[in-house]
Amino acid sequence: MNKLRLIEMIFFLFCSLLSASQKPNILFIIADDLKASVLGTYGDKVCKTPNIDKLAEQSLVFDRAYCQGVVCGPSRTSFMHSRYRGSMGTNLAEHFKNNGWYTARVGKIYHMRVPYDIINGTDGQDIASSWTERFNSSGREAHTPGDYECLNLNIFTDKLEHRESTKMPNRMFVSVSYEGDGSDQPDYKSASKTIALLNEHKDKPFFIATGLVRPHYPNVAPEQYFTPYPWEKIKLPTIPENDLSDIPNLGKSKIMNTNNSIGKYIDNQKKMWSAYYATVQFMDEQVGRILDELERLGLKENTAIVFLSDHGYHLGEHGFWQKENLHEEVTRVPLMVYLPGIKAGRTSSITELVDIYPSLTELLGIETPQEVQGKSFLPLFEQKNKTIRTEALSLLTNGKGYSIRTKDNTYMRYKDNSEELYDMNKDPKQFNNLAKNPEYSQLLKNLRSQLDLRLKQEAVTIPQKIKKVMIYT
Repeated sequence: MNKLRLIEMIFFLFCSLLSASQKPNILFIIADDLKASVLGTYGDKVCKTPNIDKLAEQSLVFDRAYCQGVVCGPSRTSFMHSRYRGSMGTNLAEHFKNNGWYTARVGKIYHMRVPYDIINGTDGQDIASSWTERFNSSGREAHTPGDYECLNLNIFTDKLEHRESTKMPNRMFVSVSYEGDGSDQPDYKSASKTIALLNEHKDKPFFIATGLVRPHYPNVAPEQYFTPYPWEKIKLPTIPENDLSDIPNLGKSKIMNTNNSIGKYIDNQKKMWSAYYATVQFMDEQVGRILDELERLGLKENTAIVFLSDHGYHLGEHGFWQKENLHEEVTRVPLMVYLPGIKAGRTSSITELVDIYPSLTELLGIETPQEVQGKSFLPLFEQKNKTIRTEALSLLTNGKGYSIRTKDNTYMRYKDNSEELYDMNKDPKQFNNLAKNPEYSQLLKNLRSQLDLRLKQEAVTIPQKIKKVMIYT
């Protein structure tokens, strides 16, 4: 079956569920700093994510989805414009708005500084023209009264003074556990506002984008979400001896056990995992509240649902913390797409987040702007392991480095021409850099050419004047 016929079939099945006068709806949910490997549907046995896992059972789950930007701002700009670097043309939400959909932003879709924009309830780098309406969800973040921990400084207190917050160097190691039901938290507020919008706009086509800020630091949640994850039972990632010896300097995370005091506190590294799990579970419950209301209103029968994260995260793998590097824990992201009437399943076909935009426009039968660089993944709903792409491209900011993830390998190259190469079948945790192994010289040569071709075809097809994006998070 050719691609055009397949897309027509999916579009017909989707639209046949609707009345002739009703366009399909889109519910677009983004988590922040959520690594794929922490979700039950991606194999985690510890973290409790029943709502996302339930959605996965009803969706096409992408096992090899990769972000193009490896920090919040570039990634969100990338998938909202379907561009590898920077912005150009009409963004995803604005395109739907221009074609007759009500569009709403709730919370963080384009980049916001967390915690600054959350505390202040401000718009961050939002693009106002994208939305019919937009809503911010504020919270006190690290200043929430409760048990505060700054784990790399080994500080534990319930006092509100001297807490690490906006622009402060240790803010990424902060958690707060407190007594409450969570209704004061930004993600709870975002879920509540989304529920209100679903009720208000249920009778007309909508594109509602809900951006949840957890598990992005600070890891703030009511104490009952920490209880299932006692730090004493946390097992830290395995780090082989001399693991960093074959990783180039530009391939290393900015924050590591070797250059930050978190490396001194093994118990506190476990507490970082406990806090991350707690906020993932809290975020999952907000996803569940939204999806339950969608179903209660009878909207699930004519609404496509997209769930994703902007990028992954390191919690001590290789001794790395946070993001902004090209290793699998950062570049691989959760992605699932629910289409009513279309059979669920999983795909191992390589996909990029830039592919979401053209997939949705094709699904809804509207023109895809010529500036869009992604490829539609709609054929995967019929042929789960059809090859859409031979590799996924990810980019460090300011040209510092690039990677391609193929079916079997990951290849990274940095601006000083240092390299990493991994056999992802034999070495999925990326412990053994093969770039200097003579047995892999031909493979290395091939992957170099493959990366060069991708950069020539896509990443450099950018206008001379391009909007810069903030990378501070």
